[in-house]
Amino acid sequence: MAESVENSMDMEEDTQTGRFLTFSLGKESYGIEIKYVTEIIGIQAITEIPELPEYVKGIINLRGKIIPVMDVRLRFKKQARAYNDRTCIVVIDIKEISIGLIVDTVSEVLTIPEEGIVEPPKMNKGFNNRYIKNIGKSGNDVKLLLDCEKLLTEDEMENLTEVI
Repeated sequence: MAESVENSMDMEEDTQTGRFLTFSLGKESYGIEIKYVTEIIGIQAITEIPELPEYVKGIINLRGKIIPVMDVRLRFKKQARAYNDRTCIVVIDIKEISIGLIVDTVSEVLTIPEEGIVEPPKMNKGFNNRYIKNIGKSGNDVKLLLDCEKLLTEDEMENLTEVI
């Protein structure tokens, strides 16, 4: 019995490998490994909480579960943009904590073969974009593949869980 459960777990892992939910912020396209994504919802009322970093917009109540939401634009030091009917919240799970990522638009779930994924180029000394894990090539497009585990530092994660 245990063996069949283990095999189905391996199968699930295999079906998620190389699959990314893609979204855009302005002209850039990003991807998140599908294994982190729990759901995608439209923008909704966000309750602000004092003394959170600027990029953490507040919390939402998702079917009785309180989830902090982060504006990915602000996290990446991009200009803020008014939310509209295309704005989405991508709910992800990082280290057993659910977080909503506010993005301009969600595009599609894309399979990128292993050979289409490369490390980001090394920029000038000391510059390392900690949010970008890899770069995915899909046809003529390039997707910046995020490292979900690094969207928040350990301290930021701890502060968020204390507040919420």
